[in-house]
Amino acid sequence: MGSLTDTLRNFISFIPTIRPTNIVEILIISVLIYYILLWIRDTRAWTLLKGVLVILAFVVVAYIFEMNTILWLFGNLINVTIICIFILFQPELRRALEQLGSKNILASLVFFGNGSNKQDLKKIEKTITEIVKACGEMSRAKTGALIVIEQSVRLSEYERTGIFLDSLVSSQLLINIFEHNTPLHDGAVFVRDDRVVAATCYLPLSDNMLLSKELGTRHRAGVGISEVSDSITVIVSEETGAISVAYEGQLFRKLSQQELREKLEGLLKKDKVKSRRIRRWKGLSKHEKKADE
Repeated sequence: MGSLTDTLRNFISFIPTIRPTNIVEILIISVLIYYILLWIRDTRAWTLLKGVLVILAFVVVAYIFEMNTILWLFGNLINVTIICIFILFQPELRRALEQLGSKNILASLVFFGNGSNKQDLKKIEKTITEIVKACGEMSRAKTGALIVIEQSVRLSEYERTGIFLDSLVSSQLLINIFEHNTPLHDGAVFVRDDRVVAATCYLPLSDNMLLSKELGTRHRAGVGISEVSDSITVIVSEETGAISVAYEGQLFRKLSQQELREKLEGLLKKDKVKSRRIRRWKGLSKHEKKADE
C-alpha cells in the first residue's frame, strides 16, 4: 500500500501546476494557429504546405534508416529554404499583415467616440439606393461597371490613378460615368461615404487561381482590391449584365437588385450596428438608448 502511495505521489509531482496565465497562453496560441491555417488554406501557401509535409516525411524516413548524407544536406539547406519561402510569398505575407491591421482589434475592445448616428445611417441608405438603382439600369443595358465602396481603409494610392470628382452619389451620375464611349467609362469609381471621389481608377488584379476562367479583368480587379482592403466592390458584367459583389477576396455572383441591396446593407451597416451595441454595453444615458431604439 505504501509503495502504491509513493508511486501516485511521484506521478502527481510530474504534473505541472496550471496557472490562469497558462490557459490564456494556450488560447492565444490556438487562435494564432487557427488564423495561420486559414491564411494558408486561402493562398498559394496551401500547395507549399503539402510539399513541405512530403519533404518532412522523406526526412523522417531518412532519419529512421540513418541516411546521414541526406540529413546533413537537409540541415544545411533549411535556413536557405526559409529565406526563399519569405521571398516567394512576400505578396501573401504583406496582404496578411494588411488584413491584420484593418481588423480594428483595439476598437473592438475599447470604445472610442460617439459611434454612428441616424444621420450616418441615412447617408448609407441613400448611397445604397442610388448604387442599386444604377446597377439595375446598367445590368439591363449590359453596361460594364466597377464601383469600389471604401470603408475604414483609405485607398488614396488607387484613387490618385484616376480623375478626382468629389460629387454626391446619384444613379444618374454613375450611369453617365460608365456609359460607352465617354471619357470616364474605363476603370473603377471610388465611393466614400455619400461621395463619388474619383473615376477611371486602376485596381490591382487578383491572382487567385480558384476564380472562374470565364471571369474577365473587371471581375479580377474587383476581387483584387477587396483582397488588400475592407472595401466592397460592385461589378456589372458588360457581356452578360450580371451583378456581382466582391468582399474580402470572395466574389458573390449573379445577384438580383434585391439581393444586391441586402448584401450592401448587411456589409455597410454591420460596423454601425456593432458600434451601437458597444454604446449600449458601455451604459450611456437612458435618453440616448431610447433614441437608438
